[in-house]
Amino acid sequence: MNLTTGNLFIDTGFSQCCHFQEKACGDAVAFKRIPAEERLLAVLADGLGHGVKANILALMTTTMALRFSAEDREIVHSAEIIMDALPVCQVRQISYATFTIVDTRLGGVTRIVEMGNPEFLLLRHGRPFPVEGREFSSPKYRERAMTAYTFQAQAEDRVLFFSDGVTQAGLGTPRFPLGWRGSGVEEYAAKQVAAQPDICAQELSERILREAVAHEPGQRPADDISCACLYFRKPRRMLLFTGPPFDQARDAECARTFREFEGTKVISGGTSAEIISRELGRPLTIDLDTVSGDLPPLSRMPGADLVTEGIFTLTRAARYLENNEFSKLDPAGRLAELMRRNDIIEFLVGTRINEAHQDPNLPVDLELRRNIIKRLGAVLSDRYMKEVRIHFV
Repeated sequence: MNLTTGNLFIDTGFSQCCHFQEKACGDAVAFKRIPAEERLLAVLADGLGHGVKANILALMTTTMALRFSAEDREIVHSAEIIMDALPVCQVRQISYATFTIVDTRLGGVTRIVEMGNPEFLLLRHGRPFPVEGREFSSPKYRERAMTAYTFQAQAEDRVLFFSDGVTQAGLGTPRFPLGWRGSGVEEYAAKQVAAQPDICAQELSERILREAVAHEPGQRPADDISCACLYFRKPRRMLLFTGPPFDQARDAECARTFREFEGTKVISGGTSAEIISRELGRPLTIDLDTVSGDLPPLSRMPGADLVTEGIFTLTRAARYLENNEFSKLDPAGRLAELMRRNDIIEFLVGTRINEAHQDPNLPVDLELRRNIIKRLGAVLSDRYMKEVRIHFV
């Protein structure tokens, strides 16, 4: 999930796991983008306890916090409204959920407000960078102190924020008697960035989550664990060319666009690949090592990062994106992963109708190419916050 802000692009990701006895996570993470203001909001809330009750508390907190932040409401009053609205625990007789609110605006100006959650981590130049905070509290809830931070984000900055399930991982064990607190998380995150400087936000949050779980006895989390990451960087661009142009005279134009594009280049469709191969004089070969499952194999072409079959593969990739399936190694899985890891996705879509795809006996899911592209564009934009540009030719 991403947002362009000024000259920076914000790559976002988060990972969660539940208390080992529960199926519902007591933490909640939510993102909201406001394109008109070039603004991104993120909230991580930790409900009291764990299980369904905690999940309700956390979801209510993230929903209200996102709304109040988007409306620029005063934070103290907003926190009071949230606390007043949360249902009271019948056992502990309190309503409680901790939260971290991140508000990033045009040009990278970032404000973070925390209440009860561990302090966020800013990695700059690959190392922890301290940010001075200001503490304050609500007259109504004086015992619930909040801390506000403001800083100017820079290219390659990473902001990590998490629930106490991360910092308390392994609590009481011989190796981590006080949990994975202090410099433990900072050193681990810095080590991952040093080993892989371009690691994406999703992968970094997943690694921190896995490491926290590994600290727990028997790898059974004693608390809900959540980690979110914002990665400020230059945008990564991807072009996907699929389908022959309506007018064959535009084949050369499409090939030239493909050749001159700076970024990841993908071709989906046999006819599309033949056009690029013919117009640019590049050999096209089938990669028989990728034959597996029910999808046609990949092809290889110099200058193309991925060459797949068309309709079947695009449809399967859309399904993977809709279901958050990123462990698939088939051609559709590789395509979905490339889309997830890039920020600005441009589709160059030919509109010449392939009559083979009008057969009513084919599965309903095999829509016309243009509708599949619109489906991909919708999920990439709405769920993964990609910047999507679709050009029909």
